[in-house]
Amino acid sequence: MSSIKPHRTAALAGLLGAAVLAAGCATKTMAPTAGVTDEYLLTVTRPGQLQVMDMQAHAILRSCDIPGKFGSGSIAPSPDGRTAFVLSNMWEDVYGIDIETCEVVFSAIQSGGDIRVKTFQSVAVSVDGRELYTVQNPVRHLPDRLEVLQPQLAVYNIADGLNAQPARTFPVNRRITKIAATATGEVILGGADVEAIDPRTGATRVVTALANWDRGPLWLPPDAFAMHSQGEHVNEYIMPYVTARFESEEWDFDAAEWWWGFSRVDLATGRAEQMEIFPLEFIIFTMVSDPNDRNILYGAFNTVSRHDVAKKETLAVEPLDHTYYAINISGDGSKLFIGGAGNDISIHDSASLAKIGSIQLPGDMSTADLRVARIRR
Repeated sequence: MSSIKPHRTAALAGLLGAAVLAAGCATKTMAPTAGVTDEYLLTVTRPGQLQVMDMQAHAILRSCDIPGKFGSGSIAPSPDGRTAFVLSNMWEDVYGIDIETCEVVFSAIQSGGDIRVKTFQSVAVSVDGRELYTVQNPVRHLPDRLEVLQPQLAVYNIADGLNAQPARTFPVNRRITKIAATATGEVILGGADVEAIDPRTGATRVVTALANWDRGPLWLPPDAFAMHSQGEHVNEYIMPYVTARFESEEWDFDAAEWWWGFSRVDLATGRAEQMEIFPLEFIIFTMVSDPNDRNILYGAFNTVSRHDVAKKETLAVEPLDHTYYAINISGDGSKLFIGGAGNDISIHDSASLAKIGSIQLPGDMSTADLRVARIRR
């Protein structure tokens, strides 16, 4: 494997560390018709619309207006697929939007008084669809200073509807981004380490150590990244990381072996695996598993790539038209949908990685998620 110079390493690490009340359907609306699939692709575009797309026809079905200014575009679909919970209004508020009618059915306004709350991608829905979870990062605005307060997990009852208030809050660590709910009743917190919290009691545990791992003096502490984790199709959460193994304790960066790794959590059981999965040869922003073989991973950034975890190999790489941030996959595993950053979604055959289509959007996605919602009728 080719070595990576220190300055190149720093650039990669910096990139990985960087990681946003009227409502209703916009005028551009396409009503569902007979034969339309019940598998929908969801994303958010500027200036503030939830785009609901048909994954078979490669077309926008409807564009739903989101209250508030553009946020990060983080999306958490409900378990029944009917509601998309979207982080909006400059990373502060969460709105639940019915993806078939565009009706706003839930809202959580997290800031109030002299306290401004920001949520960094951290939105999840319980497996039973009853609770919404966010990680709140509050700051008190005083006349002469800003007072940084303790981050907390906020638990909302979705049945409270509009202007819901937290039913419970529990202190959590800083640096938490993407979160996910497990069938065992915990919430996975992607931060300096991958942790789990019980949203009933606040009890926490370390799922996999990252910043605090102990691999000995020959391993570089990992640079972990969870801007997007989009594993609803196989019920998993993936936290990618980059690390290096050195030949000696002198840490010769030119001679080091550089690796992509992941902490992957099974959301059905809460159990996790952590390993190095293939050599670091190019940047990947998001990883998604093949639903037919979880040993196969796909990644995207400036390229789309396929990887074999068991063999620790990159199997195929194809260039993309431009930089993309997020990747997801159809339920049958046949098509990859690659979005984020710009205003188009690039569609690829998963076997060949060849581009087979695209969806043009009315605005750019920036940091928005690319999620899949499935409605069972």
